[in-house]
Amino acid sequence: MNRISATALIALFLLPALAAAQVNTLRQDVIIDAETTGYDGKLSMLQFTGLRLTQGGTSIAADIAHASELDFDDSVWRFSGNVAFDTDLGSIRCDSADLTFSNFELQVATIEGSPATVEFKRDDSDEVSRASANKLHYNVAKGIMEFSGDAEFSEGGNRIASQTIVYNIYEQRFYAASSGSGDDRVKVTFTPPDDGAGELKPPDDSAVPEDGADVPDEQP
Repeated sequence: MNRISATALIALFLLPALAAAQVNTLRQDVIIDAETTGYDGKLSMLQFTGLRLTQGGTSIAADIAHASELDFDDSVWRFSGNVAFDTDLGSIRCDSADLTFSNFELQVATIEGSPATVEFKRDDSDEVSRASANKLHYNVAKGIMEFSGDAEFSEGGNRIASQTIVYNIYEQRFYAASSGSGDDRVKVTFTPPDDGAGELKPPDDSAVPEDGADVPDEQP
């Protein structure tokens, strides 16, 4: 239970990896390809439609995007409509995402969807880990990730589902809770590893006496 929940929650490290974890990456050129670009004076935000943003090995696509600045030094980015984050580490799909940056570091990320989904593959496994929830909130300074609304994490045959799951990165602890109403409960499914335990094995020929060999008498 601890392994699957912690592993799947690590998927949210994609957020800083996708947009802010590596300061060197965030200082690379930002390439924006959009259908339209404009400036909203009331919001003091740049506006894009049909956006595709790339920076290093990271790409972000959205139907609509707003940004207070074009870099990640001190800015707020808001993406909405078919939002897709992609890196070599994995991907995120959601309806909307708000990212706040300061000094080229991600401070707060809020992702929403119906549901928002995360997929990633670890270096030491070919299995794809998946996470989903209606809302994902990541406070980088506090190291706390909160998943709310039909939160679910799965890896292989293991799965944990709950209305709310909170993970503290620094303390490496998680808390899962149901809504407290009706039949809603925290549900955990664990599939034991297929290591051959319990399989029938052929008899050991060395234990069968050869013809003519003495066989010890049975004890009374």
